[in-house]
Amino acid sequence: MAKKTVITGGPGTGKTALIEELERRGHYCFHEFIREMTLDAKKKEVQALTNPLTFVEDPLTFNRMLLQARIGQFEDAIKLQLTPVFFDRGIPDVLAYMDYFGQAYDSEFTGPCNEYKYDTVIVLPPWKAIYRRDNERMESFEEACEIHDCLERTYRSFGYDVKSIQFGTIEDRVNQVLEILARNDEKDSGRSS
Repeated sequence: MAKKTVITGGPGTGKTALIEELERRGHYCFHEFIREMTLDAKKKEVQALTNPLTFVEDPLTFNRMLLQARIGQFEDAIKLQLTPVFFDRGIPDVLAYMDYFGQAYDSEFTGPCNEYKYDTVIVLPPWKAIYRRDNERMESFEEACEIHDCLERTYRSFGYDVKSIQFGTIEDRVNQVLEILARNDEKDSGRSS
């Protein structure tokens, strides 16, 4: 079964560039689709420089769609004969953002976080030097830091040993990710022998 690794973090931490480099090196990656959903939501709703969860007509339905899409990616990964598999954000990200925006949720959202478990979670730290706002990344750097905290808290609450990598070039950061996975594989080999 494919080992599943989430690359997550607040907005503007370099996740997409990292995922693209992993993919360039031949790894299978599931891409984030929230940017497309944000653009679609902005076309339908009031134009606002804020996260779509603050301006969509029905945030709960928006989050359900996001949750189902991420579950779909996880289920698709199970079918793959490749390992490792990388995700640009995971299922618990939905809850972290709901926490950030003070939105209530129940077992409809927590259940999948307990059922669909990733092997490794890497949370990229806020990086002011590369942070840029744009049409889909609407948070300030300070808000991005708060989202980072929510992400770490949420993943830890589901029992994950959250890993972090240091700032550096894309190549350096990819190498750090691959080193984390190699160490995890060594630990797993030690347990099974």
